[in-house]
Amino acid sequence: MIGATPSPVIGVLCCNEVAGRAVQVVASRFVEPLATIAGATVLLVPALTAVTDPAAVVPLLDGLLLTGSRSHVAPSRYRSDVTAPPDQVDEQRDEVALRLAERMIEAGKPVFGICRGMQELNVLFGGTLTDDAAGRGHHGGSWEDGYDRLFEHRHDVDLTGGGVLERITGAGRLSVSSVHQQGVDRLGSGLKVEAVATHDSLVEAFGGTACGAEVLAVQWHPECDVGNSPASRAFFAHVGDSARRARAVTPAIRTPRPLTGGRYVGH
Repeated sequence: MIGATPSPVIGVLCCNEVAGRAVQVVASRFVEPLATIAGATVLLVPALTAVTDPAAVVPLLDGLLLTGSRSHVAPSRYRSDVTAPPDQVDEQRDEVALRLAERMIEAGKPVFGICRGMQELNVLFGGTLTDDAAGRGHHGGSWEDGYDRLFEHRHDVDLTGGGVLERITGAGRLSVSSVHQQGVDRLGSGLKVEAVATHDSLVEAFGGTACGAEVLAVQWHPECDVGNSPASRAFFAHVGDSARRARAVTPAIRTPRPLTGGRYVGH
């Protein structure tokens, strides 16, 4: 349509998996709400360090979503005395996520995280992770049970009064789909708690602003219940609104600034 406002472009970072051959993967359930609820055009970004140049990708995007994944953030990203089995980590995903998110924020463009994506953003801002969340009621069953059954596991979270999530959902407490073994240990510099688990106070969401860019991340899985959860739909609608605001700021107005305060920022 002539004169219609172009939809914002939101990048979604893929994961590396092996299915008979190396493949780039992102679940459709992350992508579809970005189109149907956020009103965005989605650009899939390979988690391959030799392929994805953050400096070239950032100008194409108005926002970035770091999704969940079966893999863990490598412990070497936030502490030097712990290693993890190779089949539990995705080092290339870590590298691309941290570099791309850093560049997006420096350009004043919003970055959002779900599950693993939240953990990556916490590390970017200098925070650390714990790997005992599964034993504290945040993960039920196993991957062998199948996705549908695995993501049926839920618990309550309490939203921070006056926070972004409370404002956009109109709720003080939510029942959320929880599937994670890592979680926030020390919160990253400059980030504010947006939600905690009702039963053990583990940080379940955080937000903040850096270089004029919004950062918002949730540990739970809003993509799993957008069909029957107004709060999950509100999350994706907010992602779209934030990306549209970023798109409205022309490149001439933007003044890129280096992001500081995180262990993996500016390296």
